[in-house]
Amino acid sequence: MLDVNINSMSFRSSEGAALEVLRDLNFSCAQNSFTSIVGPSGCGKTTTLRCILGLETAFDGAIKTAGESDHLHKISAVFQEPRLLPWRTVEQNVRLALKAVDEAELNDLFAELGLTEHRDFYPTELSLGLARRAGIARAFAVKPSVLILDEPFVSLDDETASRLRKLLMQVWAARSCTALMVTHNLLEAIELSDRILFFSGSPSRVVSEYEIAVDRKNRNRRAIEQIREDIYATGAASPME
Repeated sequence: MLDVNINSMSFRSSEGAALEVLRDLNFSCAQNSFTSIVGPSGCGKTTTLRCILGLETAFDGAIKTAGESDHLHKISAVFQEPRLLPWRTVEQNVRLALKAVDEAELNDLFAELGLTEHRDFYPTELSLGLARRAGIARAFAVKPSVLILDEPFVSLDDETASRLRKLLMQVWAARSCTALMVTHNLLEAIELSDRILFFSGSPSRVVSEYEIAVDRKNRNRRAIEQIREDIYATGAASPME
């Protein structure tokens, strides 16, 4: 469903020097799969997502989504910050992304994310956890074929993040799409993903990947920690990562 082939991607420093961020970055994500990207801070993970979203276009390479002539119309994103318009309610923020609205589906989405009672709240009236739920609702409301998630649970306390991860998986499982998530949290990647891609330092590329064979329903805390140890043992990643 998603093919990323970036030969090179560079930025210009304040002195005008070229800083290469990505080099020979190649990977694919199967339809309806959930893939996570893990790598050092500043290696280009978010830049990769921006390239996929079309927010960065000055790179040598190609990004393709099968079956879509204009794949940007079928991609949605959940960012590190909810990015809700403060003068619009939760429901207005979600509806803003929609050309047509199936009221029953929208009602179901709000119910699944625990937002039914908060539809008329403004962003300033929400906790960070609820605001993140609104961001997730907006992303799924457009029925994307590809869902991009840039550290969607960062800065949340453990309990809130755990609840949101479970909610995300419930909504994603009910609405098939290809998901690609960036995270610094290896345990989080193990809990959610079918496959984990490990990026090198800058200029970044995929240095290893790990397929998770354990069914999600069997990924309790002990199983997740065992998978992490197996990842370390296979050399796909080191404890420092």
